[in-house]
Amino acid sequence: MYAVVETGGKQYRVQTGDVFRVERLKGEVGQEVVLDKVYMVGGEHSTKFGAPLVDGAVVKAEIVAQARADKILVFKYKSKKNERRMRGHRQYYTEIRIGEIVAG
Repeated sequence: MYAVVETGGKQYRVQTGDVFRVERLKGEVGQEVVLDKVYMVGGEHSTKFGAPLVDGAVVKAEIVAQARADKILVFKYKSKKNERRMRGHRQYYTEIRIGEIVAG
């Protein structure tokens, strides 16, 4: 069984046991998180589409890690003006493991 869920403004296709990174969610490591914006639930024999959400469908996940991604460098440069700016950025993320998909 799989589902399409939204979290952090992005959509993900998830299955039971998947581990992946999403935008930062509140919670501690080991805590359960419920993703309730489910747009589609599919299985071997049937598929449910929402308009826009599937009624009663939720995805239960466990927080595996709260961390920050690798640093990216943003360098802005204007030629002949001696203008240079360099900034670094590290994005926060939450790593989650999908536990259960409830079709509703």
